[in-house]
Amino acid sequence: MADTVRMLSTLALKGAVQSLAGQYRAAGGARIDADFAPTLALLDRLRAGEAADVVILTREGLDEVAREGRVVPETCVDLARSFVGIAVRAGTAHPDIATETALRVALLGARSVAYSRLGASGILFAKMIEQLGIASEVNARAQIIQQGFTAEKLVTGEADLAVQQISELKQVGGIEVVGAIPRQLQTPAVFSAGRMVASNKPAEADRLLRFLASPAVAPALRESGLEP
Repeated sequence: MADTVRMLSTLALKGAVQSLAGQYRAAGGARIDADFAPTLALLDRLRAGEAADVVILTREGLDEVAREGRVVPETCVDLARSFVGIAVRAGTAHPDIATETALRVALLGARSVAYSRLGASGILFAKMIEQLGIASEVNARAQIIQQGFTAEKLVTGEADLAVQQISELKQVGGIEVVGAIPRQLQTPAVFSAGRMVASNKPAEADRLLRFLASPAVAPALRESGLEP
Protein backbone atom coordinates (compact mmCIF):
# COMPACT_ATOMS: atom_id res chain seq x y z
CA MET A 1 0.00 0.00 0.00
CA ALA A 2 1.23 3.45 -0.89
CA ASP A 3 0.52 4.89 2.58
CA THR A 4 2.07 2.01 4.54
CA VAL A 5 5.57 1.58 5.90
CA ARG A 6 6.72 -1.99 6.44
CA MET A 7 8.62 -2.51 9.69
CA LEU A 8 10.42 -5.51 11.15
CA SER A 9 11.00 -5.01 14.86
CA THR A 10 12.43 -6.86 17.81
CA LEU A 11 9.80 -8.01 20.31
CA ALA A 12 11.12 -5.63 22.96
CA LEU A 13 9.66 -2.65 21.07
CA LYS A 14 6.26 -4.23 20.35
CA GLY A 15 4.36 -2.40 23.07
CA ALA A 16 5.92 0.96 22.26
CA VAL A 17 5.44 0.65 18.49
CA GLN A 18 1.82 -0.40 18.84
CA SER A 19 1.21 2.53 21.18
CA LEU A 20 2.94 5.02 18.89
CA ALA A 21 1.48 3.85 15.57
CA GLY A 22 -1.77 5.77 16.07
CA GLN A 23 0.07 8.88 17.21
CA TYR A 24 2.26 8.78 14.13
CA ARG A 25 -0.73 8.27 11.83
CA ALA A 26 -2.61 11.14 13.47
CA ALA A 27 0.40 13.40 12.82
CA GLY A 28 0.13 12.70 9.10
CA GLY A 29 2.50 9.75 8.89
CA ALA A 30 1.95 6.49 7.08
CA ARG A 31 0.33 3.41 8.56
CA ILE A 32 2.92 1.17 10.21
CA ASP A 33 2.71 -2.45 9.12
CA ALA A 34 4.90 -4.08 11.78
CA ASP A 35 6.00 -7.65 12.34
CA PHE A 36 7.72 -8.57 15.60
CA ALA A 37 10.24 -11.32 16.38
CA PRO A 38 13.51 -11.82 18.31
CA THR A 39 16.55 -10.10 16.83
CA LEU A 40 18.27 -13.35 15.81
CA ALA A 41 15.15 -14.53 13.99
CA LEU A 42 14.87 -11.18 12.22
CA LEU A 43 18.51 -11.33 11.15
CA ASP A 44 17.87 -14.71 9.54
CA ARG A 45 14.80 -13.36 7.74
CA LEU A 46 16.63 -10.29 6.48
CA ARG A 47 19.51 -12.39 5.20
CA ALA A 48 17.00 -14.62 3.46
CA GLY A 49 15.79 -11.58 1.53
CA GLU A 50 12.68 -10.46 3.41
CA ALA A 51 11.74 -6.91 2.47
CA ALA A 52 11.03 -4.01 4.82
CA ASP A 53 11.37 -0.25 4.94
CA VAL A 54 12.48 0.11 8.56
CA VAL A 55 14.07 -2.38 10.94
CA ILE A 56 14.48 -2.22 14.71
CA LEU A 57 17.11 -4.53 16.17
CA THR A 58 19.68 -4.59 18.91
CA ARG A 59 22.44 -2.12 18.10
CA GLU A 60 24.79 -5.02 17.45
CA GLY A 61 22.31 -6.64 15.07
CA LEU A 62 21.68 -3.40 13.22
CA ASP A 63 25.41 -2.81 12.83
CA GLU A 64 25.75 -6.29 11.35
CA VAL A 65 23.13 -5.78 8.64
CA ALA A 66 24.52 -2.30 7.94
CA ARG A 67 27.96 -3.82 7.32
CA GLU A 68 26.30 -6.37 5.04
CA GLY A 69 24.85 -3.55 2.96
CA ARG A 70 21.22 -4.16 3.91
CA VAL A 71 20.69 -1.03 6.03
CA VAL A 72 21.79 2.53 5.24
CA PRO A 73 24.35 3.34 7.99
CA GLU A 74 23.64 7.08 8.00
CA THR A 75 20.00 6.43 8.94
CA CYS A 76 20.73 4.34 12.04
CA VAL A 77 19.47 5.84 15.32
CA ASP A 78 19.42 4.53 18.89
CA LEU A 79 15.90 4.45 20.33
CA ALA A 80 15.91 2.91 23.79
CA ARG A 81 17.73 0.91 26.44
CA SER A 82 16.21 -2.17 27.99
CA PHE A 83 17.01 -4.28 31.03
CA VAL A 84 16.29 -7.94 31.60
CA GLY A 85 13.80 -8.63 34.36
CA ILE A 86 11.92 -11.40 36.11
CA ALA A 87 8.17 -11.86 36.39
CA VAL A 88 5.80 -14.12 38.31
CA ARG A 89 2.16 -15.05 37.88
CA ALA A 90 -0.14 -12.35 39.26
CA GLY A 91 -0.99 -12.87 42.91
CA THR A 92 2.01 -15.04 43.73
CA ALA A 93 4.89 -14.11 46.00
CA HIS A 94 7.68 -11.96 44.62
CA PRO A 95 11.08 -13.54 45.22
CA ASP A 96 14.04 -11.47 46.36
CA ILE A 97 16.26 -10.84 43.31
CA ALA A 98 18.03 -7.72 44.55
CA THR A 99 21.47 -9.31 44.89
CA GLU A 100 23.43 -11.98 43.08
CA THR A 101 23.05 -14.33 46.06
CA ALA A 102 19.31 -13.73 46.34
CA LEU A 103 18.83 -14.23 42.60
CA ARG A 104 20.70 -17.53 42.70
CA VAL A 105 18.46 -18.74 45.53
CA ALA A 106 15.32 -17.64 43.66
CA LEU A 107 16.33 -19.40 40.44
CA LEU A 108 17.29 -22.62 42.19
CA GLY A 109 14.08 -22.55 44.23
CA ALA A 110 11.79 -22.17 41.22
CA ARG A 111 9.99 -25.23 39.91
CA SER A 112 10.74 -23.99 36.38
CA VAL A 113 12.17 -20.86 34.76
CA ALA A 114 11.04 -19.71 31.32
CA TYR A 115 13.46 -17.93 29.00
CA SER A 116 13.97 -17.37 25.29
CA ARG A 117 16.47 -19.17 23.12
CA LEU A 118 16.73 -16.51 20.38
CA GLY A 119 16.16 -13.20 22.15
CA ALA A 120 18.85 -10.93 23.57
CA SER A 121 17.51 -11.60 27.07
CA GLY A 122 17.79 -15.35 26.66
CA ILE A 123 21.36 -15.14 25.42
CA LEU A 124 22.28 -12.97 28.40
CA PHE A 125 20.45 -15.26 30.85
CA ALA A 126 22.11 -18.41 29.49
CA LYS A 127 25.53 -16.82 29.99
CA MET A 128 24.56 -15.50 33.41
CA ILE A 129 23.50 -18.86 34.86
CA GLU A 130 26.75 -20.34 33.53
CA GLN A 131 28.68 -17.63 35.38
CA LEU A 132 26.64 -18.27 38.53
CA GLY A 133 27.42 -21.97 38.29
CA ILE A 134 23.76 -23.05 38.22
CA ALA A 135 23.17 -23.65 34.50
CA SER A 136 22.70 -27.42 34.74
CA GLU A 137 20.22 -27.15 37.62
CA VAL A 138 18.17 -24.35 36.01
CA ASN A 139 18.18 -25.84 32.51
CA ALA A 140 17.10 -29.26 33.78
CA ARG A 141 13.73 -27.73 34.67
CA ALA A 142 13.61 -24.74 32.31
CA GLN A 143 10.96 -23.86 29.77
CA ILE A 144 13.09 -22.58 26.87
CA ILE A 145 10.98 -21.09 24.10
CA GLN A 146 12.13 -20.41 20.54
CA GLN A 147 10.42 -17.03 20.34
CA GLY A 148 7.49 -15.12 21.78
CA PHE A 149 6.78 -14.01 25.32
CA THR A 150 8.22 -16.10 28.13
CA ALA A 151 5.64 -14.78 30.63
CA GLU A 152 2.95 -16.78 28.85
CA LYS A 153 4.46 -19.82 30.59
CA LEU A 154 3.52 -18.22 33.91
CA VAL A 155 -0.11 -17.89 32.90
CA THR A 156 -0.29 -21.54 31.83
CA GLY A 157 1.40 -22.65 35.05
CA GLU A 158 4.37 -24.19 33.24
CA ALA A 159 6.89 -21.92 34.96
CA ASP A 160 7.26 -20.09 38.26
CA LEU A 161 9.61 -17.41 36.94
CA ALA A 162 9.88 -15.80 33.50
CA VAL A 163 13.00 -14.00 32.28
CA GLN A 164 12.92 -11.49 29.43
CA GLN A 165 13.32 -7.82 28.61
CA ILE A 166 11.00 -5.94 31.00
CA SER A 167 9.22 -4.39 28.02
CA GLU A 168 8.45 -7.91 26.74
CA LEU A 169 7.27 -9.20 30.10
CA LYS A 170 4.82 -6.30 30.31
CA GLN A 171 3.11 -7.43 27.10
CA VAL A 172 1.49 -10.37 28.89
CA GLY A 173 -1.58 -10.04 31.09
CA GLY A 174 -2.00 -11.92 34.34
CA ILE A 175 1.62 -11.52 35.45
CA GLU A 176 3.58 -9.16 37.66
CA VAL A 177 7.09 -7.89 36.97
CA VAL A 178 9.26 -8.41 40.04
CA GLY A 179 12.00 -6.14 38.74
CA ALA A 180 15.30 -6.11 36.89
CA ILE A 181 17.99 -8.64 37.67
CA PRO A 182 20.96 -7.01 39.44
CA ARG A 183 22.60 -4.45 37.17
CA GLN A 184 26.09 -5.84 37.73
CA LEU A 185 24.95 -9.11 36.10
CA GLN A 186 23.69 -7.56 32.91
CA THR A 187 24.51 -5.10 30.19
CA PRO A 188 21.48 -3.13 29.01
CA ALA A 189 20.41 -3.89 25.46
CA VAL A 190 20.31 -0.88 23.16
CA PHE A 191 17.64 -1.07 20.49
CA SER A 192 18.19 0.88 17.30
CA ALA A 193 16.43 1.50 14.00
CA GLY A 194 17.50 2.08 10.43
CA ARG A 195 16.22 2.25 6.85
CA MET A 196 16.64 -0.74 4.57
CA VAL A 197 18.73 -0.08 1.48
CA ALA A 198 16.07 -1.75 -0.65
CA SER A 199 13.19 0.36 0.70
CA ASN A 200 11.11 1.90 -2.07
CA LYS A 201 9.78 4.52 0.37
CA PRO A 202 12.97 6.13 1.67
CA ALA A 203 11.42 9.52 2.45
CA GLU A 204 8.59 8.02 4.50
CA ALA A 205 10.96 5.59 6.19
CA ASP A 206 13.27 8.45 7.19
CA ARG A 207 10.30 10.42 8.49
CA LEU A 208 9.30 7.49 10.69
CA LEU A 209 12.87 7.15 11.97
CA ARG A 210 12.94 10.84 12.93
CA PHE A 211 9.67 10.37 14.80
CA LEU A 212 10.88 7.29 16.67
CA ALA A 213 14.07 9.09 17.73
CA SER A 214 12.24 12.25 18.85
CA PRO A 215 11.54 13.31 22.47
CA ALA A 216 7.81 12.95 21.76
CA VAL A 217 8.02 9.16 21.99
CA ALA A 218 9.73 9.08 25.40
CA PRO A 219 6.51 8.66 27.45
CA ALA A 220 5.43 5.65 25.38
CA LEU A 221 8.86 4.09 25.71
CA ARG A 222 8.85 4.48 29.49
CA GLU A 223 5.30 3.17 29.78
CA SER A 224 6.32 0.03 27.90
CA GLY A 225 9.26 -0.61 30.24
CA LEU A 226 12.06 0.93 28.16
CA GLU A 227 14.46 3.79 28.85
CA PRO A 228 14.65 6.41 26.05
